[in-house]
Amino acid sequence: MFLAKSTKKNLFQSDSINWYKFIRIYRWNPYLNKTPWFSIYPISLKFCGPMVLDALILIKDSQDSTLTFRRSCREGICGSCSMNIDGVNSLACLKPVQNQSSFLTIYPLPHMHVIKDLVPDLTNFYSQYKSIKPWLINSSKPKNEYLQSKQDRMELDGLYECILCACCSASCPSYWWNQNKYLGPAILLQAYRWIADSRDNSTDLRLSFLDNKMRLFRCHTIMNCTKTCPKNLNPGKAIISIKQKLLA
Repeated sequence: MFLAKSTKKNLFQSDSINWYKFIRIYRWNPYLNKTPWFSIYPISLKFCGPMVLDALILIKDSQDSTLTFRRSCREGICGSCSMNIDGVNSLACLKPVQNQSSFLTIYPLPHMHVIKDLVPDLTNFYSQYKSIKPWLINSSKPKNEYLQSKQDRMELDGLYECILCACCSASCPSYWWNQNKYLGPAILLQAYRWIADSRDNSTDLRLSFLDNKMRLFRCHTIMNCTKTCPKNLNPGKAIISIKQKLLA
């Protein structure tokens, strides 16, 4: 009888370990005269959804209302909840909270100014996006709409899906050190999306803007951008395509 009780106890303890997770989160508050610190929150996976964003929402609701992070759609569409999770830039709403370790560490996107906790300042990122004129430019005025063939439309696959989460740009060493001049993989992929669009007739102007040793040619094809993209896109390929068009 004693052995049976002991075995039952050990099984219960093992089960408890599997159902608990410790979330280690980078914290910083500009209103506190304090260097950045880490807060560790224990959560029960029995009462938490399957994704890291679910864990963050649970912590904010039940343990620490001061924890700050961005989120919106919860479906990998808006790109708001981008952050560094266990060393990989990703979307918290697409990253499973369960892994091999009982600890999970979360930082804001690396090498960006932090507004508070897990919220990076994307002002420069969006200013760069605006600089490439991310809209259709066509001097002609069709009667109804701008048409394109199915083949031309297929050229945009792998480009238009970008949600501007900045995971790829924040993983790029060239962008870390030159983000005031280098546009970075996310913006360059968006730029190529309009260059590749058969309905746009400002390709020469767009290429002329990008033909710059800092805006484009700071890319050294490390391919961190492609490895980390949560939408499985290939910014590195888009950058190479722009370079090929400039050399043609």
